Amino acid sequence: MRLNRRQFVASGLAATALSSAPAFAQGATIKMGYIDPLSGPFANVGDGGLKQFQYEADRINKAGGFNGAKMEVVGFDSKTNPKEAIIQLEKAIDQGLRFITQGNGSSVAAAIIEAVEKHNERNPAQAVLFLNYAAVDPSFTNDKCTFWHFRFDADADMKMGAMTDYIKTLPDIKKVYVIGQDYSFGKSVSESSVAMLKQKRPDIEVVGNELHPLGRVRDFVPYITKMRAAGAQAVITGNWGTDMTLLIKAASDTGFNVPFFTYYGGGLGAPTAMGKSAVGLVKQITEWHSNIPDIGMDNVVTDFKKQYNLDYYYFRVKVMFDMLAAAAKKANATDPKAIAMALEGLEIDTPTGKAWMRKDNHQLIQPLFISTFAEGVKFDLENTGFGFKTDAKIDAKATETPTTCKMQRPAS
Repeated sequence: MRLNRRQFVASGLAATALSSAPAFAQGATIKMGYIDPLSGPFANVGDGGLKQFQYEADRINKAGGFNGAKMEVVGFDSKTNPKEAIIQLEKAIDQGLRFITQGNGSSVAAAIIEAVEKHNERNPAQAVLFLNYAAVDPSFTNDKCTFWHFRFDADADMKMGAMTDYIKTLPDIKKVYVIGQDYSFGKSVSESSVAMLKQKRPDIEVVGNELHPLGRVRDFVPYITKMRAAGAQAVITGNWGTDMTLLIKAASDTGFNVPFFTYYGGGLGAPTAMGKSAVGLVKQITEWHSNIPDIGMDNVVTDFKKQYNLDYYYFRVKVMFDMLAAAAKKANATDPKAIAMALEGLEIDTPTGKAWMRKDNHQLIQPLFISTFAEGVKFDLENTGFGFKTDAKIDAKATETPTTCKMQRPAS
């Protein structure tokens, strides 16, 4: 059952006092609230994301900022919990923040979308803009779309479409096992993988399709045992964070050497857990990886690693900040409504190709890459000696999907 966002909208948000509007004049500082897990089982993912947001803000600020204004990113701990995220959203709004970003957990994103929409209906002069960098439930840019939400990652269906197109070309795969986290995103991956495989490769048998509790499984060996018993020749998973790390570790530890088609195989902690046994087997669908040649990102990868001792992961955050800067210039303003209007239909050149923001549903369209865990790469991950190499590039236009969004825009 999909999450009902309305149940998480805290009553206090509707009564938020009209605080003095933050300064958006040239030379001012704009604060962006980063609401993601900074404690609990996914704290490492949230902390890594916060560092990348701060890195990109510094980069844009050094280049002149957003129409002359500087950006400061402020962290708020969601604890990967929708109710807690709304409490943190209230705090951010009370502090005058009007730009909010989040990505880890579509259940959290759903709650934020609902709360932001309600806040903006009641407080149009203090409108808040939600910039989603990683929550990929397709409904957010379909039937649950809103003017105040923009997504900078491909949604789960867009990624699954590219992934199943690739699987279609692998005739030796006849039996597939699907596993995911038990919430809206995991359910979306489950449903779309089964439907798309049936359409594109009806000869493939889905021999297992199960969901597990989010962030609660400490040992995935029993799941691997079931995959082996079912005769699975490949696994599809949308797992992220520790759920991805522990799943791959269990497969490696038990010698279950079949291809894993993942959304987050290169996520924090996963490369270390995978090790050499995953070489050639773990694949990912992403908008970028560090070993795409000749795109001018080598200095960024090196500089970020030097500053934070972390791998540069969220290329889409770079794209987000570049688009925000372009939107501010286009609008000659930095207030949330003006930025939102300018983002609609905006196209920019990125190191991997053109990217544009769909006006009809606020979904970013950008190239995607399927890549495989490999050795002998220029940039390894987590000092393992292993990284990813490209199998296929999917042109941006080919990733577009139909939308059911019927967006209502605010009055001018």
